[in-house]
Amino acid sequence: MRYPARVLVFLEIGMGVFCGFCFADTNVVRIWEVSGFRYIESNGIPDHQHGVFPNSRNPNRISAQKYTFRVPLKPRLNSRPAEYGHNLFGIALNGIPFDPETAEFWNNDPRSGWNYEALSGKVDLGMDQNQAHVQPNGAYHYHGIPQGLLARRGSGTPALIGFAADGFPVYVSPSVQSSYQIKKGVRPSGPPGRYDGSFVQDYEYVPGAGNLDECNGRTGETSEYPQGTYHYYVTRDFPFVPRCLKGTPDPSFRKERPHTGGRAQGQRLRPVGGRPQGPPAEALDACSGKSEGSVCDFEAPHGTLVGVCHDVPEGGRACVPH
Repeated sequence: MRYPARVLVFLEIGMGVFCGFCFADTNVVRIWEVSGFRYIESNGIPDHQHGVFPNSRNPNRISAQKYTFRVPLKPRLNSRPAEYGHNLFGIALNGIPFDPETAEFWNNDPRSGWNYEALSGKVDLGMDQNQAHVQPNGAYHYHGIPQGLLARRGSGTPALIGFAADGFPVYVSPSVQSSYQIKKGVRPSGPPGRYDGSFVQDYEYVPGAGNLDECNGRTGETSEYPQGTYHYYVTRDFPFVPRCLKGTPDPSFRKERPHTGGRAQGQRLRPVGGRPQGPPAEALDACSGKSEGSVCDFEAPHGTLVGVCHDVPEGGRACVPH
């Protein structure tokens, strides 16, 4: 069912029915497309079983976030890949970020250039069965393959699990193999000893060692993109989550700014997956007795939303935020 322009769309994703303005202890995610971009809004609560947090190696408790990410619907490849540093790689379809880097460095010195690898097995950062844990601000995030998300989405091969910060899709498949290997020999400086995978810098890209490129991706057809597209993979071996991007990342994935990309304006809006739900009661009440096109506002957990009254397919008139 296609909705008219600027009509609010609410999705049922995973467990139960959720709305884009509800932030509670259950998973909330809203995905929409408008004016050439895909927006993913979520509260960062996983929609699957997760480990116990806090735990002995991760003292943080999962808490609701207020995320709004934006990616282009038609991403473009750049001439050269680029690292994204300690920003977010992407966002899963359930609204959980992919954040593979760690804040742990050799001798606790970020200037050392030796960053501990979270999934190396050499350090214990309190990961759960989804290769995820929690940041001090309560943000649950993935470092590798999210098994709980895969179980909920089925066994498609490859399985679409999210989108990278540059807009290209992210998949999981048992038929792909990373092209990274642990370097041979002894580290010339920094941590003493042989390269053993403890640090991100212990690995190197070896063309042809696997069937993925330096950004853990490749170009080809998928069920969602039968004409073919560049796409990334989250793999069981390093880099697990890709460490570089082939396109230009959207600023909404930068860690140094709040992930509040705002609400989109535009002429085309349609649901992505799930079952469309009607607008919340507050949006309907705000236009009670008002005519089409009237200015309106209502309160939501994000704050006061100002918009315009529009007729909605479910009947009645709702306040649609600008």
